[in-house]
Amino acid sequence: MTQAARKRQDVWIGILLLISVLAVYSPVRHFDFVNYDDPDYVTDNTHVRSGLTASGIAWAFTSSYAANWIPLTWISHMADVSALGLDSGQHHLTSVVLHALSTLLLFAALRRMTGTRWRSAFVALLFALHPLHVQSVAWIAERKDTLSTAFWMLALFLYARFAERPHARRYASVMVAYCAALLAKPMAVTFPFVLVLLDLWPLRRFPSLIQSVRDKVPMLVLSAAVSVVTFVVQRSGGAVMSVESVPLGLRTANAFVSYLAYLGQMIRPAKLAVFYPYPAEIPAWEAMGAVAIVIGVSVLVWRARRYPYLATGWFWYLGTLLPVIGFLQVGEQARADRYTYVPLIGIAVLVAWGAADLMRTWLRPVVAGLAAAVCVAFALATSIELKHWENTETLMTRAIEVTSGNYVAHDNLGEALRRKRRTNEAIIHFREAVRIRPQSVEGHNNLGDALIALGSVEEGAAELRKALLLNPDFPESHVNLGTALNKLGRPADAVAEYRKAVELRPDGVVALTGLGAALVSAGQTDQGLGYLREAIRLRPEYADAHYGMGIALAGMQRVGEAAAEFAEAARIDPGDAEAHYNLGTAMGAQGRMPEAVEQFRIALQLRPGYANAELNLGKALAYLERYDEAIQHVDAALRLNPSLPDAREVLDTLRAGSRTR
Repeated sequence: MTQAARKRQDVWIGILLLISVLAVYSPVRHFDFVNYDDPDYVTDNTHVRSGLTASGIAWAFTSSYAANWIPLTWISHMADVSALGLDSGQHHLTSVVLHALSTLLLFAALRRMTGTRWRSAFVALLFALHPLHVQSVAWIAERKDTLSTAFWMLALFLYARFAERPHARRYASVMVAYCAALLAKPMAVTFPFVLVLLDLWPLRRFPSLIQSVRDKVPMLVLSAAVSVVTFVVQRSGGAVMSVESVPLGLRTANAFVSYLAYLGQMIRPAKLAVFYPYPAEIPAWEAMGAVAIVIGVSVLVWRARRYPYLATGWFWYLGTLLPVIGFLQVGEQARADRYTYVPLIGIAVLVAWGAADLMRTWLRPVVAGLAAAVCVAFALATSIELKHWENTETLMTRAIEVTSGNYVAHDNLGEALRRKRRTNEAIIHFREAVRIRPQSVEGHNNLGDALIALGSVEEGAAELRKALLLNPDFPESHVNLGTALNKLGRPADAVAEYRKAVELRPDGVVALTGLGAALVSAGQTDQGLGYLREAIRLRPEYADAHYGMGIALAGMQRVGEAAAEFAEAARIDPGDAEAHYNLGTAMGAQGRMPEAVEQFRIALQLRPGYANAELNLGKALAYLERYDEAIQHVDAALRLNPSLPDAREVLDTLRAGSRTR
């Protein structure tokens, strides 16, 4: 085969890889943001929502937000917002494009390093289509994974070029790509270690391990610096778990068991979940067995010098998982599918080259057929797994189905149901979350907020106080407690809670809105309007801020401006009955009765039995001289609430007028 023919074949393989990724992951263009981490990374992040700006870029490089230092990832999200707005499907497609790019670069790098085409293609195709990688690709909050890996693969390809013809400029290009990978996600710190393995096989660049390590000193220094920064940021952000909360023995046992669990999921990717709860204990036999298997396999592959790809593949897997395997426990998860994104490449290399060595010439068609069948099976499994990521409800429902004691899934599912105003269902999940994990701050906070929404204000306030006992600096609980205190007739205490929330998170639009509304209620209208305007400036699409502004302006008799704010609130959140009701009231005050009637009807559709809406709809219809309809609605309002002010008088007047007409 000529060199031109070989190049054409490589191009066609690249096209096949690209089509495979796009075909399998194309459904994500219809997927939503989820409420697990996506709000921190995009939807509730003021800096990201502002798009790509100079101040945003400065924040990205100086921020330790969400217990991470990931400046390039923040910039990537900002660029998406600038170019695509907050269209979740488009944000998903960006991650798919990055995944496709990583797949192509992986194939190109392995092809260049090993000189083999089909084995390299098989490894790349497994990377592209394995269900364990759905979490990295289909979760917008994991943009850090797809972005960092794209730069990782670029650095790998550039290193393959450098190995062919070493030159300072080529080494510098590797360093730049590697630095970008680190700036997107610090898990890339293991990249120099992988290069050392590749130097041993397939590159065989150095006669000794020491020489290879010496060649990587600049990268190792960079890795060490980023590792220190990451540890400091994560510890200051409260993400690093203490030895008291997760004992060293338990985390060590879980680490070795996880090494084997990931391998099991690679072979049989079933019962995948967005969150795996940490086990209370691990049987000694299971832990010791896992340790023995990991060490035993490590010794065997190291001694199998005739098959050097075994050591490269196996230690690639062990080494790249090391930062997240749990010896230093960050977060509450036992393990995570996303952590396998790069590590499983090592196992794929081991399998591909091992199968090639084992097969005889006459078996090649059979093995090739098996490889194709495996890739097709994984593609189908990925398509099925992908469906669970469509929205928060599907994602968390699946997690509850395939795991036990999953307080995170119950809490996030409850929050999703709460947003859909299915509050009774949400409370069931919040109660289950705090039952499983009584020390869950988020669980007590969400349960308290839901109880308040249902009118159980005292019980809700009690749950919020439990949350604040667990974490006095949790701003959401201060906001929700402020809401509860307002409803309990304690406006001064409510203002104090809102102020504390704003102090903890100055750019928190929910806290700013609550404080603004509370100050308006307390008669400090000018100051309250200032906070409400700031909330709207930070997030123009926040319905509650517009609603609060409408209430304030209506109280100041600025009815036209109030109507505009209520209209904006109703546009952003069409399911808010209160926004439609108040918009109808403001329109009525302007003499826009037909429009007012329409808004009152919408409010009643959204909330049947809304007595005030029935009454004001009756008044508006009476103004339009539609007296029979008016009587029906005012009468309905009285049946719903016999003590409703003015209702009896209005009904009597309408009935008297009806008798004289």
